[in-house]
Amino acid sequence: MKFLALSDLHGNYSHVEAILDRAGDIDAVLLAGDITNFGPDEKALELLTMFKQPVLAVPGNCDNPSLLNVLDKNAICLHNTIHTLEGLNFVGLGGSNPTPFNTPFELSEKKIGEYVGILLSKLNGLNGKTVLLSHAPPFNTTDRVQRGNIGSEALARFLGRIDLIVCGHIHEARGTVCAKGTCVVNPGAASKGLGAVITIKDDIKTEFIDT
Repeated sequence: MKFLALSDLHGNYSHVEAILDRAGDIDAVLLAGDITNFGPDEKALELLTMFKQPVLAVPGNCDNPSLLNVLDKNAICLHNTIHTLEGLNFVGLGGSNPTPFNTPFELSEKKIGEYVGILLSKLNGLNGKTVLLSHAPPFNTTDRVQRGNIGSEALARFLGRIDLIVCGHIHEARGTVCAKGTCVVNPGAASKGLGAVITIKDDIKTEFIDT
């Protein structure tokens, strides 16, 4: 399957049409959070109507937790749930690990570990690759800022149990990192015209888009 991965739109959807044009034929869209810029929740509807394909989404730390209600009704909301699509097993985690900024949707490392651990346990015995759609990256992957690595330590403990993690959150850390057999992709800030096309077959290939 071929996916368009977008993150960190922050309510600015002006580049989405150009990104879609560059992406070409895709099977589904992965939205890795910060869809709005601290709301309003209804702003996300403007984005969701731009896609003809199925949209799998989680909120980010700069989205209000109440955005979950909009995503539940208008997309495939993956936060703390499982969805199977064409033999791929998707799990999701919205929000982020704690930040210094007291943003609207933050989770403790303990809660992150509980959520993802339970979701993965429910996948035991299922065939197919496992994809985690998360706003926050695992620690020491695509999470580097000037002062160091600031990703989730809880998520890092699941590296090796997941085939692909699509995340965002850290605008400065766009790219791909492979750790313990897990491919971590940060497509970059879509508010700046950045995205990625991820093709999942026997292997996982990523092509970054700049508009």
